Amino acid sequence: MNNSEFESRMTMRANQTTEFLDAMLSETVADGELARPPRLLEAMRYAVLNGGKRLRPFLLLETAEMFDETGDLPLHAAAALECIHCYSLVHDDLPAMDDDDLRRGKPTVHRAFDEATAILAGDSLLTFAFDILASDGQTDPAITAELVAMLARASGIGGMAGGQILDLDGEGKSMTPHEISLMQSMKTGALIKFACEAGAAIGKANTRDRQAASNYGRLVGEAFQLADDILDVTSSTEKLGKKAAKDSDRGKPTLVASIGVEASRKRARNLAEEAIANLDSFGRKAVHLKTAALFIVDRKY
Repeated sequence: MNNSEFESRMTMRANQTTEFLDAMLSETVADGELARPPRLLEAMRYAVLNGGKRLRPFLLLETAEMFDETGDLPLHAAAALECIHCYSLVHDDLPAMDDDDLRRGKPTVHRAFDEATAILAGDSLLTFAFDILASDGQTDPAITAELVAMLARASGIGGMAGGQILDLDGEGKSMTPHEISLMQSMKTGALIKFACEAGAAIGKANTRDRQAASNYGRLVGEAFQLADDILDVTSSTEKLGKKAAKDSDRGKPTLVASIGVEASRKRARNLAEEAIANLDSFGRKAVHLKTAALFIVDRKY
């Protein structure tokens, strides 16, 4: 698959996710809700509908399709996952955390609105994710329950939120490569790994195939963070759409700072190749996921 074909595929999946979220975040009050306050809804839409690669939804949708599942649930799960990711960015950008003014080339939510609104928008996106996940009434309740538990664990104390506190605690301190890898596998890798595990769960994959999908997700999650850290020190704010060199400015421990840019590039490439090897048994069905692993390490933004 050439780059233009893959980018078209990513765009198609991103558009699917965006259109679904746009419809879900309408002014229409859902059953059980009393109202949708306009300012809060506007901030949520600003956080979610402002572009982005939609990589996590892409991985979930493609993994589900690899297991021949193309119904409504993959899109519900992908949208829920993107809500979690976007909520984390809103909170991560706050002055109390990374204190960023720019996200995806636009003012961060707390700059476009205010800090209180940003906090509530993040809170609402977090809970809205589980609303979306549970709202597909055609799905086997056992699968929905499994996905809810998986997403909660990937985003909570043992996953993304736990990784974020380790990241904050590590500022200005020395961490071993193992400690850095653990922190990053929680902060960034957990949601990427969930995307692939969820796609396999939705597709009712057997134990061996679920493990292959999980291994792929774990490896590309690690590769993604390495690529992100490389871009932070080699790219510009204009290209990234967010502040460059912010990790070094804040004294954040990264593998790039620990082992250097070239060693990090080699490690990221090796991780991508190992991830691809985990999908060899799926043949042509895995072509989009295999290409994604290479995109992740070669991307420029």
